[in-house]
Amino acid sequence: MRVVMFGYQTWGHRTLQALLDSEHDVVLVVTHPKSEHAYEKIWSDSVAELAQDHGVPVLIRNRPDDDELFERLKEAEPDIIVANNWRTWIPPRIFALPRRGTLNIHDSLLPKYAGFSPLIWALINGEREVGVTAHMMNDELDAGDIVRQEAVVVGPADTATDLFHKTVDLIAPVTTGALDLIAGGQTEFTKQDRSRASFFHKRSAEDIRIDWTWSAQDLERLVRAQSEPYPSAYAFHRGKRLEILAAVVSEGRYGGTPGRIFYREGDGVVIVAGADARTGRNHGLAVTRVRTEDGREMPATEYFTSMGGYLTSRP
Repeated sequence: MRVVMFGYQTWGHRTLQALLDSEHDVVLVVTHPKSEHAYEKIWSDSVAELAQDHGVPVLIRNRPDDDELFERLKEAEPDIIVANNWRTWIPPRIFALPRRGTLNIHDSLLPKYAGFSPLIWALINGEREVGVTAHMMNDELDAGDIVRQEAVVVGPADTATDLFHKTVDLIAPVTTGALDLIAGGQTEFTKQDRSRASFFHKRSAEDIRIDWTWSAQDLERLVRAQSEPYPSAYAFHRGKRLEILAAVVSEGRYGGTPGRIFYREGDGVVIVAGADARTGRNHGLAVTRVRTEDGREMPATEYFTSMGGYLTSRP
């Protein structure tokens, strides 16, 4: 099939590489310009450079809504468009242009976690599996019929970085497997159960600010979700920002006020956590490694020289 590819960052790069390695003919690539957004500077393998290295024409767009782009797409005469990590809405006149429609590759197990940063949100929420879905595009974002889907297990110590590496390796088999079904003439695929759908926004600095009224289990997953190279989860100590680089759920149960710097346990310093911490039924968050505002990284037991005081969500 003649394929036009829409994509960005490493997800788009892996998709394009899979297409180039397949029996299909990539006739045009559309990608975004480089971004300074914190999450878009991560996993930033260039789709444009890969396409150019293989002699494929490239168009750079923030949004695919101009007449010049539409004319170039018509001239390319694609049988199908394949999209992965395209960051803005693709209008119907484009996704319905190819005779086989548009196949979108999304790094979640749809219908759950449509939208942005699905791996991070899924890890924070304690999901047992994550994965990649190839679905046909329609008028609603990430809501079309599922062509192929593969999952991987979330391990108890997995970080978002670990899950990225697990799921990015699924892109090629999911993409080419879906295209094989479509090229073979299949047109009926699995409808999404929209009663199970959830849609998530882009993450920002506000989303990594620690709220000590969360349970220790939730906070431990937040710290793992914000692993390097993602921006680290943070709180404030004595008015200065303190990044929490590593933490575990405490063995003991600790009562009091959320955010209290309370007790040395093993290699960590326990911070009281949970909206109902006053009951004494909660585990705390045992912080094991931190980074100070001036960039110094150290064990938490070295940073917290005495117990008492609070970590707060704001200065």
